[in-house]
Amino acid sequence: MAKKNKKSRNHRKNEITKGIFTVLEKEPKKSFNYKQIAAKIGVTDTQDRNTLIKRLAQLKEKKRIQEESRGNYKVLENTKTYHTGTVDITGRGNAYIVVEGMDDDVFVPNNKLNKAFHKDVVEVYIYPSKKSKKLEGEIVKVIERFKNTFVGIVDMQKTFAFVRPTDFRMYTDIFITQDKINDAEDGDKVIVELLEWPDGVDSPYGKITEVLGKPGEHNTEIHSILAEYGLPYEFPVEVQRFADSLDTSIKQEEIAKRRDMRDVLTFTIDPKDAKDFDDALSFRNLDNGNYEIGIHIADVSHYLHRDTILDDEAYDRATSVYLVDRVVPMLPEVLSNNACSLRPNEEKYTFSAIFELDKKAIIRNQWFGRTVTNSNERFAYEEAQHIIETGKGNIPENVSIRTDSYSVDSEIVEATLTMDRLAKIMRKKRMDQGAISFDKVEVRFNLNEQNEPVGVFFKESKDANKLIEEFMLLANRKVAEFIGKQKPKKTFVYRVHDDPDEDKLIALNGIVSRFGHKLNFKDKKSISASLNQLLEDVKGQKEQNLVDTLAIRSMSKAIYTVDNIGHYGLAFDYYTHFTSPIRRYPDVMVHRLLQHYLDGGNSAKADKYEEKCKHSSDMEGLAANAERDSIKYMQIKFMQDHKDEEFTGVISGVTEWGIYVEIIENKCEGMVRIRDIKGDYYIFDEKQYAIVGERTKKMYQLGDEVIVMVKNTDLIKRHLDFSLIGKKE
Repeated sequence: MAKKNKKSRNHRKNEITKGIFTVLEKEPKKSFNYKQIAAKIGVTDTQDRNTLIKRLAQLKEKKRIQEESRGNYKVLENTKTYHTGTVDITGRGNAYIVVEGMDDDVFVPNNKLNKAFHKDVVEVYIYPSKKSKKLEGEIVKVIERFKNTFVGIVDMQKTFAFVRPTDFRMYTDIFITQDKINDAEDGDKVIVELLEWPDGVDSPYGKITEVLGKPGEHNTEIHSILAEYGLPYEFPVEVQRFADSLDTSIKQEEIAKRRDMRDVLTFTIDPKDAKDFDDALSFRNLDNGNYEIGIHIADVSHYLHRDTILDDEAYDRATSVYLVDRVVPMLPEVLSNNACSLRPNEEKYTFSAIFELDKKAIIRNQWFGRTVTNSNERFAYEEAQHIIETGKGNIPENVSIRTDSYSVDSEIVEATLTMDRLAKIMRKKRMDQGAISFDKVEVRFNLNEQNEPVGVFFKESKDANKLIEEFMLLANRKVAEFIGKQKPKKTFVYRVHDDPDEDKLIALNGIVSRFGHKLNFKDKKSISASLNQLLEDVKGQKEQNLVDTLAIRSMSKAIYTVDNIGHYGLAFDYYTHFTSPIRRYPDVMVHRLLQHYLDGGNSAKADKYEEKCKHSSDMEGLAANAERDSIKYMQIKFMQDHKDEEFTGVISGVTEWGIYVEIIENKCEGMVRIRDIKGDYYIFDEKQYAIVGERTKKMYQLGDEVIVMVKNTDLIKRHLDFSLIGKKE
C-alpha cells in the first residue's frame, strides 16, 4: 500500500508541475500567484495546494521559473519551451529526451527526431501531449553528436552502396558513394564514418573507413563489439614505437630515492592465466608482536609521463577491456606485461601502502610512498586456496600452475594463513558496518585453440580471492582517507557510490517476494543487512543469478569524481582506486596526486580532474558493455552446438513481446516470443511480472522454472531465441 501511495503522490506531483508550466507558458508575459495557478489547474484540496506551493519554490530554486514579485511567478525569458537534453532511443524507434533538472523525460516520436541519433545532445521543443498527460517534444537541432562512426553491413549497388548499421537504435542506413567504398564487398561488416546529412535527403552520407570481415566470423564479431563502443583493438604505430623506446632498466640512483623492500618476503596471488601482475603483498613479523603488511603496486607513473603520446593514449582508453578471448590493454605490452609486471625474482619499482597491524587487524601505523621490491613467488588463487584450506604448502600437481607438485616455503605458508585470518576480521567488520556482499557468479568459458567455446564454468570467489580483495580495499581506503582528511582540503580522485534508489529497492522487493524473500526498509543499516541476507539466502538457489543481477541494478552506479560522498556498497567514508594503474587510468592519477602531496605540493585544479574523472567513468561503462556483449556472443556461439537439447531455465524477464529465460546450468539467456507460444493467446500482465493465457489462464511468471530448446542463434545480432516446451513439473 505504501508503494502505491508513493507512486500516486509522485504522479500527482508531476501533474501539478506540468500544470504550472501550462499556465505560465500560455501567457508568458503575465505573472501568477499560487491561488491563480491552483484555480486554473483545478487544485482544491490542502495536500495538492501544499504540493503546488512547494513545487513553485523548487522550480524557482532550480531557475526553471522566475519570481517577478513576492509570490508571483512567470516563465523565464527565452527558455519557455526549448531545452537541451540527451537522446535515448527505444527499441521501437521513438525517443525520450533526458533533460537535467526535469522530473520527467520528454517523449519524441520517431517522425520528429530530425536526424538525431542515440545519445546525441539536442535542443528539443516541448509541448503538452494531446493524447496523454506526458510531455512531448520535437528535436529542432542536433547540438553535439555522441559518435560519428558506426558498425554495419554493406549492401552493394551498381555505382554506390548502403551500410545498414547493426545497432537497432540506428534507424537509418548510410549512403556511400563509389569513391568512398574503400574496397569493401557486398555483405562485409565495416566501420562507416558519418560525413553529412543534407536537407531533403533520406539517408546521411558516409565513408567506409575499415573492413572488419565477413559477418559471423570470430575476429570480425569481436572487433565489431569493440568498434561499436569506439574501443581500439591495437595501438597506433607511433605510440607502440614510443613505448618500445622507454628505458625500463632498474637504476641504482633511482633505488636510492625509494624505500628498499627487496629483502622482505613478497609474493603475488593472481588468476592462473594472468599475464600481468600489478599488485603484490609483503609480510613480516615485528618484534612487538604486530605484523607489517605491504600492498605494493606497479609504479606505472614512473614510466608514464604527462604530455606524452603514450599518456594521451592511456588517458583516451582509460581502462583495459576484458573480452572473453582477449584483453585489450590500456598500456602496451612492454609496460603491462614486462616493466610494470611484478614477476618473481625481478627487481621492480613500486608504489606502496605499508601497514602495521596488530592481531585484531587494527592499524597501528601506516606509510605511503615509492619503493623497490623483488617478488619471491607467484601464486595462482588455487594454490593460495590450497594453503588456506590445508594449512600446508605441499601443493599437488592438479592444483599447481607449475608442471608438477610443488612445496612452498614454510615462511610463505605462515604469511598466507596470518593474512587470511586478518582479512576475515577486516571483512567481518566491513559487513557489520553495512557493506553489501556482492559475490555474483561470473560466467567463464573453456576455449579451444580456435577460441571456440567448448565448455562453460562459473568463477567463484573463495578465501584466497577475498584475502587479496581485503588488502586491496585497505590500501584504497587508507590512501583516500590520508588525502581526504588533510587540511586545507586537497583535490583528489575518489571512487564514490551513492545510496541506492528507493523506488528501485521497492521494485526489487516486489520481485524477490515471489521467491519468499523480503527487504527491511526501517533504516539504512536495515536495508544493507537485509540485502546481505537476501544475497546469502539465494546462494545455490535457482533464482540466484536473477536476484544477484537485479540487486546490482537496484544500486547506484559507482563513479570517479573529486567530490567525495563515500562508498555505500563498501560502507567506507573515503575510497579511491590505487591498486591497478596498469589497467585503470584513475589509479595513475591517484599515484601522481599522492606523490605530489607527499612532496608538499599545492592542491591540484579540481575542474581539470573532474573532467578526467567523468571521462574515466564513461570509458569504464563502455568497456563493461563491450565485455557483456562478448560474453553474450560466446554464449550464443556455445548454444549453436546444442540445438537439439532440452534445458531447464528460469524466467528472468517478462515483457509485452515475450519472456526471457536463463538456462540454469550455463547462464545463457534467450527469448521466447509470445507469438511463438502455442495453445493460447498470451497477454502481458505487468503487475504480476507474467504473461497469462487469455483462454486457459495459464501463467508464466518471473522466476518460474521452464523447459526450453534453442530455436535460433544469431551471432551477428547477438540474439538467442528459445522454443518453450512447458513448465518444469
